[in-house]
Amino acid sequence: MEIFIMFAALTALGLIAYIFQILAVRSYKRPDPSLRPEADHSSHSASGPLPPVSILKPMKGLDDNLFDNLESFCRLDYPEYEIIFALQSWNDPAYKVAKKVKDKYPGIDITIHVENYNPGLNPKVNNLIPAYRISKHRTILISDSNVAVDKDYLRAIANKLDDPTVGLVCNLIRGMGGYSFGAVLENLHMNSFIIGSVGLLDRFMKMPCVIGKSMLMRKSDLEAIGGLAEFKDVLAEDYLMGQRIAGLGKKVVVSGHLINNVNNYWGIKKFINRHTRWGKLRRHIGGARYISELISNPVFMAFLPLLLWEPSRLTFAFAGLVSAFKITGDYIIGRSIGSNLKIRSYILSPLKDLIIGVLWFAPLISSTVVWRGNRYMIGKDSFLSPCPESGIWALKYRLLNVITSRFA
Repeated sequence: MEIFIMFAALTALGLIAYIFQILAVRSYKRPDPSLRPEADHSSHSASGPLPPVSILKPMKGLDDNLFDNLESFCRLDYPEYEIIFALQSWNDPAYKVAKKVKDKYPGIDITIHVENYNPGLNPKVNNLIPAYRISKHRTILISDSNVAVDKDYLRAIANKLDDPTVGLVCNLIRGMGGYSFGAVLENLHMNSFIIGSVGLLDRFMKMPCVIGKSMLMRKSDLEAIGGLAEFKDVLAEDYLMGQRIAGLGKKVVVSGHLINNVNNYWGIKKFINRHTRWGKLRRHIGGARYISELISNPVFMAFLPLLLWEPSRLTFAFAGLVSAFKITGDYIIGRSIGSNLKIRSYILSPLKDLIIGVLWFAPLISSTVVWRGNRYMIGKDSFLSPCPESGIWALKYRLLNVITSRFA
């Protein structure tokens, strides 16, 4: 009985944290004065003209809904901006999509920049550096190619740079789409753990967490922390940029203006691989604090007595009640942020949490990540180094890869 009581107490802690996540996400729903119907949408914000912005989009391969994602940035209600699509190869299939977007919008300042540039181990930063080099404006927006936005997006976040003490603006992100099993799991996770954690850290702990799908900043602030080259060998370049800019004494602001992370046709293997990699990233950034992620997974905690104590009416009922609570909470968040997931999709929420709970242990037995076909060893603060191709280390990682691929 002691085992059950212990895990019930840990589950209760996880549920309390989850309630605060729900409250945090819902707190962002206050209307933005700059976006009221009667607001003045001239080229001026409250304290001066909106800054011209260079939008840097690193691209590789065909993301779900890629054309529509890119097209959404051509419809921004914003006085002056340029878009730079950055690729490493002319043969990348994303190039043809970028070209179609450029041809469709000749009135938009769009550049397709192709350059095989690989100074570091982070392929996204390798793409960004050449785009940054040719960018025209003093304010830049780093935006992933798998996000879509509405026409007010850039105006809403650029207004926050009116405050000279603000150094970086990022956004809350919601998962949209979900036509396959893996994509539904991904969007459930984006719309619960990811958005809830970002909201909780920002609203209640005053620790803004930067996610690199949308980062607006001045070039002067980026260059003050060493420029993009400073992050060419780290996996969590977005998180570290936020930390370094905060270290300058500047504010990092999380905007409640939602952007869409479009995930339509994911397989379960892609879901597992991604969150294994993200778990290793957070483990090497958070250190001992990483254990909080396990405790804050109440569904996983509620099912452990079934495995470690005994299957009984009590343990089954407890796991079922916690699962029902989590399904309801995820649905509340989904409705609050305007998710397009079908109601029946939320039934999969406990299964997703169980998978995430199992994946939590992966960083404890492996320190390698596979990213865009390359294997790296990940160290403190997510710094990357090439993984050895021979010796006992290589054998260990190959065996782990075989085991995990079987389950994926």
